[in-house]
Amino acid sequence: MSRTLRAMVILILVASCGGGNYTAPRDLDNACSILTQRPKYIRAMRAAERRWGVPVHVQMATIYQESKFVGNARTPLRYSLGVIPIGRQSSAYGYSQALDATWDEYRRANGKMSAKRDNIRDATDFMGWYMNQTRSRNGVQLWDARNQYLAYHEGHTGFARGSYNSKAWLVRVASEVGSRSNTYQAQLINCRAAR
Repeated sequence: MSRTLRAMVILILVASCGGGNYTAPRDLDNACSILTQRPKYIRAMRAAERRWGVPVHVQMATIYQESKFVGNARTPLRYSLGVIPIGRQSSAYGYSQALDATWDEYRRANGKMSAKRDNIRDATDFMGWYMNQTRSRNGVQLWDARNQYLAYHEGHTGFARGSYNSKAWLVRVASEVGSRSNTYQAQLINCRAAR
């Protein structure tokens, strides 16, 4: 093998090892802008909608709230004595901010052991699976972004107990998710990227 060919092969291998683009798209208040910038998002969300029945606008509003569309989002670090990092607030990670245990349950239940939380297709499929369970266990309709978000945040048991009722901030945030879902739905009607 010539030196030039060997150098090109090495360069290609090194280049292919680069990480994904986990940055958020611009203009997160505009669903069409998001999908125009990231066409793979709509393909992933449509696949989850077909499989689980969760509308695209509900998925988008939930991802906005959970990670602002940052693929490798993590919860903030906790500090001891105000300066010594002692770990993250939780194991939530990725677009969907799925916790380790819930993500593992999803992977086992769906035979997707190689699924990754920082992959938009896997993250939206997870959300569809989880929200579908919320409908089955708690009777929350798939288009009801507000209550789906409350169950997503509190877990199925916590939602059934009404644990969110003692968290005024969470009820406010869930209402914002519902409002954003309605906004995204209206925007998607005339969006070419969503077709």
